[in-house]
Amino acid sequence: MSRKETGGFKRSYNDKIFDVADTVILVVLLFVFLWPLWFVLIASFSDYNAVASGQVFLWPKGLTLGGYQEVFKYDTLWRGYANTIFYSVVGTTVNMIMTVCCAYPLSCKDFKPRKVIMYVLMFTMYFSGGLIPTYLVVKSLGLLSTRWAMIIPGAVSFYNCLIVRSYFMNSIPTELKEASTLDGANAAQYLVKVVLPLSKPVLAVVALYYFVGHWNDYYNALIYIYDKDLYPLQSILKNLLCDVQSTMDMGGMDTEFLSQLYARKQIMKYSVIIVSMIPVLMIYPFVQKYFVKGVMVGAVKG
Repeated sequence: MSRKETGGFKRSYNDKIFDVADTVILVVLLFVFLWPLWFVLIASFSDYNAVASGQVFLWPKGLTLGGYQEVFKYDTLWRGYANTIFYSVVGTTVNMIMTVCCAYPLSCKDFKPRKVIMYVLMFTMYFSGGLIPTYLVVKSLGLLSTRWAMIIPGAVSFYNCLIVRSYFMNSIPTELKEASTLDGANAAQYLVKVVLPLSKPVLAVVALYYFVGHWNDYYNALIYIYDKDLYPLQSILKNLLCDVQSTMDMGGMDTEFLSQLYARKQIMKYSVIIVSMIPVLMIYPFVQKYFVKGVMVGAVKG
């Protein structure tokens, strides 16, 4: 690297050592994070016997689409897929509306009760009512075993509200509000036509946080959903993994039959994991450009 590239200073030996160590650590971390995903991917295309015997390491062995064929025959999986898409899309929409409606007033310096409301809402970040009181509230509202039980109880995250509020305060010039007022815009028009278009980075990041949270949610379904037709994809995946384990523990049946059944469910498990990750992996490239700006600026607490 030339002196011009380093600001006119020659890099010291210690700086070069640091760069090498930093690169090695990042490569190791990259391998640690990507290896499980890569193994699941190649295992989903491999023969189960090759996976079970440890022959699958970097490339698939005994290339097969049997696992994916079983997945496409699994009607319960696709019903769970449709449920999860509904929970994720509708839930994220509700989350974003609630978050913006909470964050914007708290970012306005002329909103006098904002400090009191901030303290009250911040209290909920550290203390909650607990599982049983929350369950009783959901039950009293008639939400048990309904789709809204997966959306309403977690309609807003105050941590995300803080991120959006900080972005509004630190990245939206107050002069824009004064100019909008002079042009005759009211508060709602200013929010929709000025603030939100300028806040795309932080909104994209927070929306992704909400979406991934809904997509991976199985705990709320475990507590609030009794109807199997309303199970999200992750609950069905969890049940499938439990079925694989129960198949291993079965006794008193034909050994060859159990072996074939276990192999079928095991290879199907890898395929289901890949299928369940595809939508989220497809979304990330579209919001990647917003991450640095949205998170770094929004993380500055105002």
